[in-house]
Amino acid sequence: MFIFLLLSSKPVRRERLCELFFDIPDDPRAALRWSLSKIRVMLGEEAALLSADRERVSLDSSGFQFDIDHLDALLALELPLPGIDLPALDEYSLWLASERAAIDRKRARYLDEASRNKAYPEADRRRFAAMALDLAEDADVRPTPAIDQAIHYCFAPDGARIAYAVTGAGPPLVKTANWLNHLELDWGSPLWGRMVGGLSEEFRLVRYDERANGLSDWDVKDLSFEAMVTDLEAVVDTLGLERFPLFGLSQGAAVSIEYAARHPHRVSHLILLGGYSSGWRHWADAEEASEREAVITLVKNGWGKDTPLYRQIFSESFTPSATSEELEWFNNFQRQTVSPANAVAFLEIFSRIDVRHRLSELNVPTLIFHARGDKRVGMEQAIELASNIKGASLVTLDTDNHILRAREPAMEVVLDRIRDFVR
Repeated sequence: MFIFLLLSSKPVRRERLCELFFDIPDDPRAALRWSLSKIRVMLGEEAALLSADRERVSLDSSGFQFDIDHLDALLALELPLPGIDLPALDEYSLWLASERAAIDRKRARYLDEASRNKAYPEADRRRFAAMALDLAEDADVRPTPAIDQAIHYCFAPDGARIAYAVTGAGPPLVKTANWLNHLELDWGSPLWGRMVGGLSEEFRLVRYDERANGLSDWDVKDLSFEAMVTDLEAVVDTLGLERFPLFGLSQGAAVSIEYAARHPHRVSHLILLGGYSSGWRHWADAEEASEREAVITLVKNGWGKDTPLYRQIFSESFTPSATSEELEWFNNFQRQTVSPANAVAFLEIFSRIDVRHRLSELNVPTLIFHARGDKRVGMEQAIELASNIKGASLVTLDTDNHILRAREPAMEVVLDRIRDFVR
């Protein structure tokens, strides 16, 4: 229980602790009180770190150091969280498996890096590489804990119905909608499914589908950048969120920037992935403009069609490293997510986005991620964001995918850095 509270880093309901740690004793609350008294004894002079009222229990973890945050290669070879298995308690075992899986992903990345570090003897580097490979293979088949999701609706100021969902039970994190979202289909995505699940394990994740997209109204009169911003306003106002981190991907980054500029006291952290502040019509030369116009024509005529030409030019530009199965999933997903006419309208809107004048107005901790080989949104866009937002940090990702794949290392970098940044 001490480890559970330490890793939770937030208050936990007493009922939840009883469910996790006590297999229907006569008086689970009494058993919980006894366990907490033992933790206080163990803490000794630091007993005040454990806080418990009638409803919740928390442990202040700020004074503790975690091995996983200070790894060395030999430590990364060891089994994480040893000696705390409780096989008779199913929910606890599921939590422990999830925590070990998250640590194993960090171990795999660290060992992979160490295997290429010539400061280690060759024999050690071979051990590191073998263990990194084993951990990566295990991650492909490890089950992900199920997280319940219910779809809700709110209304934008113009009456458009906007679908939203809240998953997880941690501190809030709002993900701005971006093109090609679908609240139900996102869970099974071989691309961003890991991102949705991973963030829901740590946060109370708020997601919604863009108007004209996913489960939100497709037939809308106003399909504009301004409407996208007011949709975000409608969702967070419906949920009564006063202050929260905001996470924007691709063109959702521009919506997030505009919202943060309008509501500076409500956004505690700003996180941008593959984002840009201005669409290509504001800066493209004649050759690039011609190429992008051709893509719009291709979308108009080939949206969702399973043809090699379409996959090569459009789908693969988002995720060049995708497997044939992932591309097939993406093409099928397109048909279920947005109509051809709305797809073309979205591309036109994105080409004209311009929030460059807002960047210098922002005064919020900002973390920017960008793929070094992104073919949809060039690295210069990330540099512009990082250069003009006060105090922003830029993390470059070792990938060429604009849409990150669920199982690529860059995805885990993003999840880990978001957790640390918001913490």
